[in-house]
Amino acid sequence: MTIHITPNTKASHQRGAVRPAWRVREGRPYPLGATWDGLGVNFAIFSAHATKVELCIFSPDGKTEIERIELPEYTDEIYHGYLPEARPGLIYGYRVHGPYEPDVGHRFNPNKLLIDPYAKQLRGEVKWDHALFGYTIGHKDEDLSYDERDSAPFMPRCVVVDPAFTWGEERKPNVPWDRTIFYETHVKGFTQRHPSVTDFDRGKFAGLMNRDVVNYIRSLGVTSVEFLPIHALVDDSYLVDQGLRNYWGYNTIGFFAPDPRYLASPIVNEFKELVATYHNAGLEVILDVVYNHTAEGNEKGPTLSFKGIDNAAYYRLLPNQPRYYINDTGTGNTVNTSHPRVMQMVTDSLRYWAGEMRVDGFRFDLATILAREPSGFSQESSFLHACMQDPLLSQVKLIAEPWDCGPGGYQVGRFPPGWAEWNDTYRDIVRAYWRGDEGFIPKLAGKLSASADLFDSRGRKPWASVNFITAHDGFTLKDLVTYNEKHNEANGENNQDGHDHNLSYNYGVEGETDDEEIKDIRLRQMRNFFATLLFSRGTPMILAGDEFARSQGGNNNAYAQDNKIGWIDWNAPEESRQLARFVQQLIRLRQSLPILRRGTFLHGTYDDELGVKDVAWIRPDGEEFEDDDWEDPAAKCFGVLLDGRAQSTGIRRLGTDATMLLVMNSHDDVVNFKLPEAAGGLRWQRVFDTNTPDEFEFEPLDFGHDYMVTGRSFLMFLVEPDRNEEGQEEAIRSFAYIREALAKAAGDPLPLR
Repeated sequence: MTIHITPNTKASHQRGAVRPAWRVREGRPYPLGATWDGLGVNFAIFSAHATKVELCIFSPDGKTEIERIELPEYTDEIYHGYLPEARPGLIYGYRVHGPYEPDVGHRFNPNKLLIDPYAKQLRGEVKWDHALFGYTIGHKDEDLSYDERDSAPFMPRCVVVDPAFTWGEERKPNVPWDRTIFYETHVKGFTQRHPSVTDFDRGKFAGLMNRDVVNYIRSLGVTSVEFLPIHALVDDSYLVDQGLRNYWGYNTIGFFAPDPRYLASPIVNEFKELVATYHNAGLEVILDVVYNHTAEGNEKGPTLSFKGIDNAAYYRLLPNQPRYYINDTGTGNTVNTSHPRVMQMVTDSLRYWAGEMRVDGFRFDLATILAREPSGFSQESSFLHACMQDPLLSQVKLIAEPWDCGPGGYQVGRFPPGWAEWNDTYRDIVRAYWRGDEGFIPKLAGKLSASADLFDSRGRKPWASVNFITAHDGFTLKDLVTYNEKHNEANGENNQDGHDHNLSYNYGVEGETDDEEIKDIRLRQMRNFFATLLFSRGTPMILAGDEFARSQGGNNNAYAQDNKIGWIDWNAPEESRQLARFVQQLIRLRQSLPILRRGTFLHGTYDDELGVKDVAWIRPDGEEFEDDDWEDPAAKCFGVLLDGRAQSTGIRRLGTDATMLLVMNSHDDVVNFKLPEAAGGLRWQRVFDTNTPDEFEFEPLDFGHDYMVTGRSFLMFLVEPDRNEEGQEEAIRSFAYIREALAKAAGDPLPLR
């Protein structure tokens, strides 16, 4: 079906006469987007199949379209023009002409105002109306029909920006991977209920710059704050109809612009202020980015930007039926990163945020899609190559969510060197072990060792495994130990959405309870989860609010809950504050123990040259595991002995780390554990026991001591070095440093309200 468009000169006249051609210069095809050079603005937009592109200029209030200007030049599939009198603050959009032939993949419709893919700032939001669709909703030919209504009244506007910003003394923290601890949070949810943040700043970038907010994050000890998507997004129409919003933000429409809902002022540089503030506090800023799909949906979705600019280029279409979209994302469409201009847009966006905005890294939603070529997922994909050869992108933190719902979509452990990956196998195995499931000691041993089976290849390091127990998607830690089942009724989908395989346990009562015994077990299990996470090799990620037992009432899919379900409640009871202090001390301990952060995987092999094992797995009787012990499904208590003398790097020398013993017991009853002997030491010093969380102090215990390990508990011991043994000077200093760090953590007040 082909429809030829005739310009509506009457409508054009009513909006204001088109500028004379002499007022528009040819400009340049690069850079793409709207670029102010101090004298005017250059406009450049890619389209391989369009026949004409019109720049629409709006009144300063954004309400009235006052002029349409045809971009005069077309170079290398780029339409471009230069307006010498244009300045920052100019409000604009595009109308793109071309064939409307859905059967061959083209959906041009100049009646639809379009967002510039390179727009650095947007004003307003999508207001759902049938005019937003390129076809006529309800027509017998469905998306093959053609709609002539003007969508401008319902569309956001693009804004030309002035990129100037004074960074002052700002310096990137450049936190080494081995010291990195991610803290995942939501811009609005983190501050919307914070008592120190003003009503005007709550839920905005400005709220995150509040002194108490920054001090809290800093004092907790995490190093890198990972924000859920902040790119310009669209609230899905079906959510709006229910009075809900796309709270998480995984529905991007602009890859260069921050979403207006997070700006307390109309100045886009507010985000730069946030980055500068966090860098000044020694904190990294990581962005969760969604380049795998857009908010335009499938063939029956709206025409907001890419679909109307060049549908056949921007999206992966079915090879033999290009009317329809490949849907490897489960959201209706898939961005076509195999096209060089689309790949350029993605990498230009990344460079913009890493360079102009100075962010420290990216977590890529459904990253498998970005690395998928028409032939399937490839470690040699153009996207992965583009990132790793780029002098800027190759130096920031790159984290993959290594799965999607497409063919061959699960690729955990298969991203190339230089990448870290979310490790969901760690999450599931740790959850199952602490729930008390049988036969999980062998699996857990591998996870504590940074999942060497997945990541120990091609010179990758343990940090490549991003370990987590909880994330935004799923139960919070409190809900993980409070609910057996999900409770997503507020989402309006009859509790059919969200995961059913949660590996959670309520310990006898579904939901909140006044039973003190159950409450104690739940708190101890939360401490066990945190201790496991922070004492595993790999890169830990903490979900914000878990450290003080935040709950979502059992909702494990709060993507649409822009309300008290999704927002963090800072009014924490005393037991939750104690949990936060416990986590703070664990983080200090982790950062004080190089043995947890070494760049080698643990395999339990004996090094003949050094005369030590890197790790030994200990039975409750104090002896090492033998082959048959690994096969015992009823075994739930074991120890992990990390010898401080073990090789710490690739250099052939003895290390000087403290020797450490971790004891884990997922039985529901007490287990008698005999503390094994350890070379180079006098005795063990118990550092903490999750059954007695307030006792972060050194308690001496002899080798061979029978320790009664409480059911469902985690313990840590350090060897006190023998001052009379030759060569122990560095080990003694290391031991003293750990004691000092622990004492300092205990004295640091958390500004938790």
